[in-house]
Amino acid sequence: MAKHRIYAMSFASVYPHYVAKAEKKGRTKAEVDEIIRWLTGYSQEDLETQLEKETDFETFFAEAPRLNPSRDLIKGVICGVRVEDIEEPTMREIRYLDKLIDELAKGKAMEKILRK
Repeated sequence: MAKHRIYAMSFASVYPHYVAKAEKKGRTKAEVDEIIRWLTGYSQEDLETQLEKETDFETFFAEAPRLNPSRDLIKGVICGVRVEDIEEPTMREIRYLDKLIDELAKGKAMEKILRK
């Protein structure tokens, strides 16, 4: 039951936390947006529209124009769970994003975060 609550949360309600986490470590909102665009294929304009609409996480990822095929290169632990072991698709996408933001906040170079 608890896992479904996060899907119903609006992406817009969590987005400021991603930005704050990055900015607290000297990174920028623009870098957060670049990561989100890389992961989902949204344009900046479409990302802003999703934020304005307060789209829930499930819809945000379901409507993503093109989930990046390189996202399966994202490995490691987030919230005590290996992202590559998460079987539920929406939760895996959420944790991919969490992991990328975490890497940003830890000072990792953008080209490494974006798996270039």
